[in-house]
Amino acid sequence: MGCGKNCGLLTGAILGAVLAIFGGALIPLGDHIINKTIRKQDVIENGTIAYENWVVPGSPIYRQFWFYDVQNPQEVMQNGSRPILRQIGPYTYRMRYLPKENITQHPDNTVSYMLPNVAIFEPDMSVGSENDTFTCINLAVVAAPALYTNSFVQILMNTLIKSSKSHMLQTRSVKEILWGYEDPFLKKVPISMERRVGVFYPYNGTSDGLYRVFNGKDDISKTAIIQSYKNKSTLSIWKGQCDMINGTDGASFPPFVKKNQILRFFSSDICRSIYGIFESEQIVKEIPLYRFTVPRAAFASPLESPENICFCTEKDFSKNCTSAGALNISACKEGKPVFITLPHFLYASEDVSNHTEGLSPNKDEHETFLDIEPTTGFTLRFAKRLQVNLLVKREPKIDALSKIKESYIFPILWLNETATIDDEKATMFRSKVISPMKLLSLLQVVLIIVGSVMFLAFIVSYFICQSNKSSDKGVSM
Repeated sequence: MGCGKNCGLLTGAILGAVLAIFGGALIPLGDHIINKTIRKQDVIENGTIAYENWVVPGSPIYRQFWFYDVQNPQEVMQNGSRPILRQIGPYTYRMRYLPKENITQHPDNTVSYMLPNVAIFEPDMSVGSENDTFTCINLAVVAAPALYTNSFVQILMNTLIKSSKSHMLQTRSVKEILWGYEDPFLKKVPISMERRVGVFYPYNGTSDGLYRVFNGKDDISKTAIIQSYKNKSTLSIWKGQCDMINGTDGASFPPFVKKNQILRFFSSDICRSIYGIFESEQIVKEIPLYRFTVPRAAFASPLESPENICFCTEKDFSKNCTSAGALNISACKEGKPVFITLPHFLYASEDVSNHTEGLSPNKDEHETFLDIEPTTGFTLRFAKRLQVNLLVKREPKIDALSKIKESYIFPILWLNETATIDDEKATMFRSKVISPMKLLSLLQVVLIIVGSVMFLAFIVSYFICQSNKSSDKGVSM
C-alpha cells in the first residue's frame, strides 16, 4: 500500500516534468507555426492578408497642409527684408483611397502597379475653406530665372513680369497654390508652354509609378522591396549610392523586423530613398509596435555624414556642401529651384534657417516616423512630414528680384501625411495575428509554470515521505 503512495507522487512529478518540457518545446514549435503562417500571409498575392491591405490602404490617409503667410510683404519686396512668416492650417485632404491600378504579377516573383493620385478636401478637418488666401512666394516669377539664365531672355522676362503686374510675392488661395492656377506672367510669354503652376500641379487624375516590387513568394525577406521605379533601378538624379532606389515604399516591410535594423524606403515626393532607425516601443489600439524615425543624420551635412556628399549638387547655397538640412531636388522638378527640408527647418544649419523669422522647429511635431508591427512588417501608423521651399536669388535684370540681398530658400508650406489603422482593421489584425500569438505564448508559460510547480511539489513530497519512512524504521528498532 505504501508503494502505491510513492508511485503516485513519482507519477505526479513525472507528469509535471512532462508538462514543463512540453511547454518549453512549444517555444520553438510555436515560433515555427507563427513563422510558417506569416510567410504564407505576408506574400503579396491574391488571398493573403498582405494583399488585402496592399491593394487598398488599410487606413484612411490624410495629408495636412500648413501654409506660410508673409506678414511683411512690402518690406520684403521693396527692401529685401527677411520675411516674417506665420503658419496657417491645417487644411486637410484625404489621399490614396483608390486601389492600386494595373496590378500585374510577373514570373520572377515581382508585382507591378501604378499609384493613382487623388485628393479630396476634408472641410471638417480643416481650419477654413480651400478659398482661404495668404501671401506667399510667386512660383513663376522666382522659378523662371533658374530655368532661363540667358541675359537677353531675362530682360524680356522682366518686361513681361512688369506688364502682367507680377511681383516677387503674391496672394493666392489654398486651392490655387496646391493644385494649380493660370499665372498672369506666363500668359504673356509669346511661346507655347504650360501656363498653369502649382506646388503639386498636376496631381488629381495622374498616377505615380510604374512600381515593381518583390512579392515575397520565393524569398519572404524581400517582400515589398522595390525592384524598379519607372522601369529603372536608379533615379538618374544623384551620383553614386544616393541614386539607388532602396527598400520599400514605406507602407510595409519584410516580416520579423528587429530593433537593430535600418529600415530603408523610397519616397517619390522627395526623389530619393531614405531610412529610419528604431526609437521606441508603441502601443496602438492594443497592438505592440516598433517606432522607427528618420534620424538627424539623414539630413546632416557631408562633414558630419560623409555618405550624404552625393546629395550635394549645389555648391554656392550649400556653402560648398557644408550646410545641413536642405535637399535640392530641382533635377527631378524640371529644373525648378525646389528644395525640401523638414518642417520649420528642423535639423537645418543656421545658414539655411536664419533668413526667415517666425519658425519654431519641434522634433515631436515635425519629424517623420513609422510605427511598424514587427512580426508582419506592416506599418500601422505613420507621419511623413516635409517642407517645400523655393530658392530665391538676386537677379539684377529682373526688377521683382533685384532687391534680394543674398540667396536663400523661401518656405511655401509644410505637410503632414498621416494614417492610423482604423478600429475595424485593428480588430481584424488583433484576432488574426496578435491574439493567436498571445494565446500561444500564454499556453507556453502556463504549461512551464504548472509543470514546474507540479514537479517540485510531487518530488519534494516524495522525498519527505521517504524521509519519514526512514525515521519510523529507526524508532521501531
